Amino acid sequence: MQNLTQNGQQFVNGLSSRYNLSYDAVMHMLIAVNNGSGSMAQFSCPELGGSGQWMRGGMTMVGDMFNHGLKMTVDNLCNELANGLANIQIFVPIPKGTPGSNQWWPGDLGQPFSSGAQNNIRYAVFPNRLAVELNGQVTVYNTLDNNIGGVSQQQGGDSSLTFSSQYGTIAVNSLPIISGAGIAPAPQRNFAEPAHNSMQNSAQNSYEPQLDTRVPNNSSIDEAIQLIERLAKLKDAGAISESEYNTKKTELLSRI
Repeated sequence: MQNLTQNGQQFVNGLSSRYNLSYDAVMHMLIAVNNGSGSMAQFSCPELGGSGQWMRGGMTMVGDMFNHGLKMTVDNLCNELANGLANIQIFVPIPKGTPGSNQWWPGDLGQPFSSGAQNNIRYAVFPNRLAVELNGQVTVYNTLDNNIGGVSQQQGGDSSLTFSSQYGTIAVNSLPIISGAGIAPAPQRNFAEPAHNSMQNSAQNSYEPQLDTRVPNNSSIDEAIQLIERLAKLKDAGAISESEYNTKKTELLSRI
């Protein structure tokens, strides 16, 4: 874990006291917000309802999705953490290009035009390159002629990543490795194949439907929440039974 400065230590202790949370809980959220570059966080904190997701100025998801008080607590805490990261030297500086640094990718790649973090993985997108950090190990991939529009991590215990491009959804571990060990072993496909074959191969590699297997994007999460709220209104109006409501709610929650 990256060491805190004296100011960072005081900052975390202050938030722990004001939010009535343990030091470890605040540190967990601090690391999650830092991994999300101060604009997002994915976390799993028992004191804050288990697994959840936060986006600055946008959606906040907690395990108990209808607990608006908990949502407000998470949103306020993450905003304070993001502001602290932007205005206070919270962590002891780590040299650029080394694991743990905010600029963890190789220095010769320059500045990414897109970056983010999901669970224990960080990624950064560059022209013709994709850098991925998993447990402190950095792998750089050649993105070939793909125009990357978004990176998603599969749910479950593996570390599989996919990204969207003009050719559809592509598995990151199908790209040629420039440096590093890769995030998961996979046979390299023939990149001379037509794009539609690439998408077919990806579908045959035991990937399940998007909504069920990948961390959803913000719009799909919002859709699920809106559908559940509409179902609740239908139940209250007597249009559907309690059993029908619970069955559909469970189905929608399983997708996020």
